[in-house]
Amino acid sequence: MTDDLDALRDRLLRFVSDRDWERFHTPKNLAMALAGEVGELLAELQWLTPEESVTVMAADPDAAARIRSEVADVTNYLVHLAAALDIDLVANAHHKLDEVELRYPPGAQPRA
Repeated sequence: MTDDLDALRDRLLRFVSDRDWERFHTPKNLAMALAGEVGELLAELQWLTPEESVTVMAADPDAAARIRSEVADVTNYLVHLAAALDIDLVANAHHKLDEVELRYPPGAQPRA
């Protein structure tokens, strides 16, 4: 997966460079764009019941396509932001999971 993520990062950076957009893709702007895309993803799920949200991908092909598109936008902006800040997404995610595993051992109840 790391190779896939590296390839995606490289493709995104090449896409931006080919269009001379680097000056627009600051960490602040990328974080703001990421937040906007997360909002668009949330809008796709907002009014679904919990049960509908679990089955939406199989039950509604049009909604599934929109959700996949928004998840792709979120992924692309997150990968680009991590590149801009020189963060290794996979290593950082593992590090965070290590911390959370210590805080919530098996059998622990999630906080409300």
